[in-house]
Amino acid sequence: MRPCAFDERINRQSTNSLKWDTLRDVFGREDLLPLWVADMDFPSPPEVIEALKEKAAHRVYGYHVRSESFFQSVVEWFGRRHNWPIEREWVALTPGVVPSICLAIQAFTSPGDGVVIQSPVYPPFFRCVKENGRRIVENPLRQVNSRYEMDFDDLAAKLDEGVKMLVLCSPHNPVGRVWTEAELRRLNDLCCERDILILSDEIHCDLVFQGHRHTPFAALGAEAAARTVTCVAPSKTFNIAGLNTSFVIISDEGLRRRFRQVMLSLSLGEGNLFGVAASEAAYRHGDAWLDALLPYLEGNADYLTRYVSERMGELDIVKPEGTYLGWLDCRRLGLRPAELKRFFVEEAKVGMNDGLTFGQPGAGFARINFGCPRELLVEGLQRIEAALRRR
Repeated sequence: MRPCAFDERINRQSTNSLKWDTLRDVFGREDLLPLWVADMDFPSPPEVIEALKEKAAHRVYGYHVRSESFFQSVVEWFGRRHNWPIEREWVALTPGVVPSICLAIQAFTSPGDGVVIQSPVYPPFFRCVKENGRRIVENPLRQVNSRYEMDFDDLAAKLDEGVKMLVLCSPHNPVGRVWTEAELRRLNDLCCERDILILSDEIHCDLVFQGHRHTPFAALGAEAAARTVTCVAPSKTFNIAGLNTSFVIISDEGLRRRFRQVMLSLSLGEGNLFGVAASEAAYRHGDAWLDALLPYLEGNADYLTRYVSERMGELDIVKPEGTYLGWLDCRRLGLRPAELKRFFVEEAKVGMNDGLTFGQPGAGFARINFGCPRELLVEGLQRIEAALRRR
């Protein structure tokens, strides 16, 4: 049988990898298995690698222009993979989804305005709101039979507190929910009534498992599209986060103008020569690779949830519906957040993201990255299991 390409273990140490080479700085020791920051330990698609090789082989890396072919590859990808017909002029190139969120906050809100985030959620959301002088309004997700849902009653009350924007994480990082169309429509109704702008981070939109379907928020209809700024990137899908290339998609001409004015004021949007080449190659030729990746990731998700349920009685996890991130519930251990972090680092020797960094509702949780060869995931789980048994 032909070995699976995603089973290959590639040594990333001493490559200036954030995930592998900053363990001492982040966790205080180097002898950890890193299952934390959200990039995968898989090589990118062969077509992406070849596009980068070809660009590097030219030997001249001067200023460049972005071709219409590049933008058309984005348009065609979202039409093909998500049945979302977008237009070329809706797409703006940005240096990353987090910078895009900051740009949108600056473009569409004023200092002191309320911005809703639905915790536990991707930690930079907090920083983007706070560092731009806006007011964080938390609408915590609620757990219903261990599954996370939006708390619409709480949201309805908080949207009237001077809120101008809601930052949506779809699919959700870290809880792994792929929001249903019905959930998104209810959210749209609440925000439309109050003229709240939706800033939708859909960076994980391509990484959705069987039985679930990603719905772009702006694809709900003209009313939603007129108040939505969508942030997307090929970085999570094709493991090219280091190339700092992403996009915003804005169909409303007025919103587009305001966003581009802020970009212009900061001289952003030129793009990265290699990032542009890799992105077009990924969107034009990456379908087969992604179609092979998804069942491998879902296999890892199945293995993770089964292992925890069968061999770690003190821990709980619900299989994510998308992404390559698991949300490990450790509350039955009865440890304070600092103690839990110390347990994983000092006893299990596994580096995972501290749940508290995702907001107060994340206390007692840890985020585990299963976007890696199965062998690495197994090793990490065995380390945690051994540490639990020693306790």
